[in-house]
Amino acid sequence: MLAAPDAAAEEPETGPTRRCVLTGARQAKEAMIRFVVGPDGQVVPDLAARLPGRGMWLSAQGSVLEDRRLGQSFARAAKARVTVPDDLRPRLVAGLERRVADLLGLARRAGQAVAGFVVARDWVASGRAGLVVEARDGAPDGRRKLLAGASVPVVAPLTAAELGAVFARDHVVHVAIMPGRLARAIATETSRLAGVRGDAQSTDDGNGTG
Repeated sequence: MLAAPDAAAEEPETGPTRRCVLTGARQAKEAMIRFVVGPDGQVVPDLAARLPGRGMWLSAQGSVLEDRRLGQSFARAAKARVTVPDDLRPRLVAGLERRVADLLGLARRAGQAVAGFVVARDWVASGRAGLVVEARDGAPDGRRKLLAGASVPVVAPLTAAELGAVFARDHVVHVAIMPGRLARAIATETSRLAGVRGDAQSTDDGNGTG
């Protein structure tokens, strides 16, 4: 059920929360995706939330992106005719995957990330890991062995080949990230990515409890 969509269109972009133009639900802006209208009238994702223009916010959920009322909600928020790309959802998935990979690359270059079972396991065991990044196509048994009961948040945003590309290897299954801003940003972007994909779970505590 739509909840006060016109209010969402009029609210200034200030404060820590935003209102979804489709559902009217208010959420932390980190859990949402900003859009603007391009010169051609097409809705443009603004994943970094930096593009000029009236911002329109959507919950980062696949069901929202597939809702048949989406175009009408964008038009109401923009107060203009707009077009929504047919490939909006896969475009968002690809964009969020790039953001996660870029953040992992920053962490690697800053010495805040290590890849490989042995060194990642050492970081987890010594308390140096604030986040564990696992390959989406990695084996659950390998994750359990890596954590060995440690309570560290775990995310799985990319495949082993995609993680490997970040670390200049053929493939990578296990990555440990130091606590800090980059770890938090990776977790946030992974959460948005999981929501857009429709994944059942984006982050767990290392023990499979969510």
